[in-house]
Amino acid sequence: MIAGIGVDLVDLDHMVSVVEKSPRIVERILTANELELYALRSDKRKVEFLAGRYAAKEAFSKAMGTGIGKVVSFQNVSVLNDEQGCPYIEKSPFNGRAFISISHSQNAVVAQVVLEQ
Repeated sequence: MIAGIGVDLVDLDHMVSVVEKSPRIVERILTANELELYALRSDKRKVEFLAGRYAAKEAFSKAMGTGIGKVVSFQNVSVLNDEQGCPYIEKSPFNGRAFISISHSQNAVVAQVVLEQ
């Protein structure tokens, strides 16, 4: 049974300006495992990766029905990629199955999360 659905859209230019103003935001958003993947990317791909993980975590929090806060934080949800490059939720405060999709355009990133009990 579906327990929740969430979606989030992030403008890439906005993410660039946020990182320029507050470079430490990267460490607030990304977990240690995500930071390792982030470090391997070019500058353009770093922005896309960060925006994708931000959108994924926001979408996850919406699917949980809580938003980012006490139950769901940027550090207790981790999104990695499998051998084929598909994103998956490595850890989260949800006990069921979580499905995720992340897509990029030149200007934006969108993420959708479906939670299943």
